[in-house]
Amino acid sequence: MRVMIAEDDALLREGLVLLLSTAGIEVVAAVDNADDFLAAVTADRPDAVVVDIRLPPTFTDDGLRAAVSARKVHPGLPVLVLSSWVEDSYAAELLGDGAGGVGYLLKERVGKVDRFLDSLRRVAAGGTAMDPEVISQLLVRRKADDPLAALTAREREVLALMAEGHNNATIAERLVVSEGAVHKHIRSIFAKLGLSTEDVGHRRVLAVLAYLNA
Repeated sequence: MRVMIAEDDALLREGLVLLLSTAGIEVVAAVDNADDFLAAVTADRPDAVVVDIRLPPTFTDDGLRAAVSARKVHPGLPVLVLSSWVEDSYAAELLGDGAGGVGYLLKERVGKVDRFLDSLRRVAAGGTAMDPEVISQLLVRRKADDPLAALTAREREVLALMAEGHNNATIAERLVVSEGAVHKHIRSIFAKLGLSTEDVGHRRVLAVLAYLNA
């Protein structure tokens, strides 16, 4: 796997390079600002990118805006946001383009290297990897017409674990229920979110995006 990193903290940036290289992942570029990140992606599209939100020159949401721009130029480019902040600006556009391959982790909550690497690989494969705290903060910023209002508490638990990127077996293990029960909950979630049977290939991603962006 070929990965690009956009992180302005030099120690963290070099630490990520060392971490990924040790894991057998090729780091094709490691930059400290949004402009260089976009230039690097344009010159040599990687298999995935790891990007901070607050990058030079403004240290606001430059990294997130750059990630959105990169996915417009390269549809489906896998993006793993690694930040200390949960930003609404441009997040809905990044998460809601329907292409999958997105993740959002909080730096201070990445407690295990293996889980970080698993999240990166999952995103690179077109899946999702969302920190539960990111999900919680996005939930409290919802509009009044929340499409998830019809979901039961258990269905919300299932959908939260889906958003983190877990498969049915793992969800069943986490909730101490059968895989059959998880399957029934997911079918109910799809029905309540208006996802038709024709959406077979993307229903899971669409449900997760509805959860995050409503």
